[in-house]
Amino acid sequence: MKRFNITVNGKAYDVAVEEITDGSAPVQAAAPAPAAAKPAAPAPAAVGEGTKVTAPMPGNILDVKVKTGDTVSKGQVLMVLEAMKMENDIVAPCDGTVTSVIAKKGDTVNASDALATIK
Repeated sequence: MKRFNITVNGKAYDVAVEEITDGSAPVQAAAPAPAAAKPAAPAPAAVGEGTKVTAPMPGNILDVKVKTGDTVSKGQVLMVLEAMKMENDIVAPCDGTVTSVIAKKGDTVNASDALATIK
């Protein structure tokens, strides 16, 4: 049996590893993984009236190009979402006025999260 010190996400673990040779039964031992502390979710911003613009995939908001009260046309870029090292434009699904901008630059969003509303 060999012992190793392994560091995962800044937490050190002492593990023992046994070499398995042909004909011997493997020994299964599992050390419980520490539960990661979940950061407190910020309070959701107020959602305005109108058509919701949602995130098509999880990612980070790199840039917000509109503010509440701006007039937008269908296809106009509202935000830039980075997902899997790619920048994706989030565009207006319809013509109208932005009634709320929920996501801010630097926010992490999940798929289907509301980003803005247009009326």
